[in-house]
This record gives sequence, structure tokens and C-alpha cells, in this order.
Amino acid sequence: MTSLNNILEKAYKEHNLSKEEILTLLNSDGKELYKLANKIRKENVGDGVHLRGLIEFSNICKSACKYCGLRSPNTKVERYRLEPDEIINYAKQGAELGYKTIVLQSGEDNYYDVDKMCDIIKGIKKLDVALTLSIGEKIYDEYKAYKDAGADRYLIRIETTDEELYKQMHPNMSLKNRKQCLYNIKSLGYEVGSGCLVGLPNQTIESLADDILFFKELDADMIGIGPFIPHPDTPLKSELNPKNFDMALKVMATVRLLLPDINIPATTAMETINPMGRIIALNSGANVVMPNILDTEHKKKYEIYPNKICLNEHSGKCRNCIEAKIKSIGRFVSETKGFHR
Repeated sequence: MTSLNNILEKAYKEHNLSKEEILTLLNSDGKELYKLANKIRKENVGDGVHLRGLIEFSNICKSACKYCGLRSPNTKVERYRLEPDEIINYAKQGAELGYKTIVLQSGEDNYYDVDKMCDIIKGIKKLDVALTLSIGEKIYDEYKAYKDAGADRYLIRIETTDEELYKQMHPNMSLKNRKQCLYNIKSLGYEVGSGCLVGLPNQTIESLADDILFFKELDADMIGIGPFIPHPDTPLKSELNPKNFDMALKVMATVRLLLPDINIPATTAMETINPMGRIIALNSGANVVMPNILDTEHKKKYEIYPNKICLNEHSGKCRNCIEAKIKSIGRFVSETKGFHR
């Protein structure tokens, strides 16, 4: 078996690993992996951290993903959706706070047809910001319309590349279609974002290695890795695994080794599990943070998982807080829009 040091040396030089080598990294204690991921991050994307203002504009969702608190069968959710002018106003607030990218995220809500979404996109692009969409599976023509209207990036997390696990977690959905959405987005010239959940029931370390290899094959521009946190109103409510944080961190760091110059967020879920989660992630290969710029009332209703951080903080305070944390580790907030290519 190849030693851990040899694998890390190969990763540093070639940014390419076999599945077996990735498994060795994921089975390690992570210390040397995190150190190398941070070094590669520094050498390839520098010390700047990109802050991206997140607007969760609708918690209405037609899907029934078993891990998500917004799943359509959950009748305990107080549903909401923002009108286009409200969304654009939040984006204006974000731009005024200095965010160079706005991220629009929602459940799969059919209320926002192509015309509505294109109006929103055009309104936000007038603010001289980059725009990321994270609004789920669409047909090619819809993705094209959003791109033509000015959207720059599109995030659609694969969650898992394990076909059987995907079926278990996503009733009436198709892994093949999910992948096709990613390839459609890429073909249209978007910056492509994806990612996976770490710690799902029945997930194996082998399937996590396959996820990492898929991100490499996709040649993604942004990858977000989140530890699975059970929601009490879902079928997976009893599936908490305290090891999810460490494994998510190892998956994230390994992604940095294989895709050295992409954007990798320190996810909010990491800090929900560990009070220092985002700082630990930033010191292990991450270079993006996505603070929520909604008001507290709507933040609380967008409950994909419970006990999210910063739910009671005003968006201005939230931005100042994360900037202080970034400076505390010798990093700085980037003044660029943070495009990968």
C-alpha cells in the first residue's frame, strides 16, 4: 500500500489521485491532509476569502428529499416566498454591504417561471455583482434563458453519486437527470457548482471517494461539502452521526488537492456542528463564506436542517462578525467577484 506521505506528495505535484489513494486520505486522521490542502489553497487562490450574500427567497418545494426540512411532505414548515421586487431589494442591501456576489437559493418552487426569474436576474445584474443561482433542476432552455439574462454561476449539488443511495434519498428523482443538469449548465458557459452531503445513512466511504472523482471529472468551478444534520421533521430524524464533521472536512480538503484553484465554501452546516467550523474549514482548504442577508424572520423559516447559526443576527452584524473571524486567522475579505476562470 502506498504511504500517506507519498500520496500527499503525488497530490501536491499532480492534483490527481486514484480511488484507492483517496480512500487512504479519508481513512487518515486528516492532520497532514488539512495542512497540505491549506498550502495548496494559499498557493493557488491566495489568502482572500470571497463573501457571497445568500438570499433564500422561497422555502416552498415540490421535492421530497428525505434529508431536507423543506421537503414537500413536511406540513410543519411555515412556507413563504418573496416577490421579485423584494428579492431585488435584498440584493441591493447585499451590494451596499459590500458583497461582490449574490446567491439566490430556493426550494423547487414553480411559482418563479422563466419570465419572473429573468426579470429578477436582470434587476440584480444592474447592481454590478456576480450572480449565482441555486434553484434546482430545470430544462436546458430555462438554464439558457437565465444565462442570457445575465446569471454567472449555477449551483446544483449532486449530494451523492451512489445510484442506490440517491434513489433512497430522492423519491421520484433521477441521478441521471441530476448529472445531465450539471452538464447542461456547463455547456452553457456558467461557472458550475456542485457538492455532496457527508454522513447520509447507508453512505460508504467508497461512495464519498466516487463523489470526489466525479467533481474532478466534471471539472467544477465550486464545490460545497456539508455534513449531514438530521431534521426532526424528516424520515432521517434519528440518524445523527458525530463523525460527520471530521469526514466532511476530509472530503473538502481532498477536493482542494484535486481541484487546486476552485472556490470551496466553508459551509454554514460545519459551524452548526462545531462552533469553530467555518474557521477550521478556512484553515483546511476553503476560501468562500456565504452569509445570509435575509431578515431574521425569513432566515428561521428556511430550515433545511435545525439549529442554523446566525438566525437572530442582522445582516450587517453578520457580515462584520465573519470579517472579524477571517482577519483573526490572517486572511482578508476579497474585493473581487471571485470568478474561477
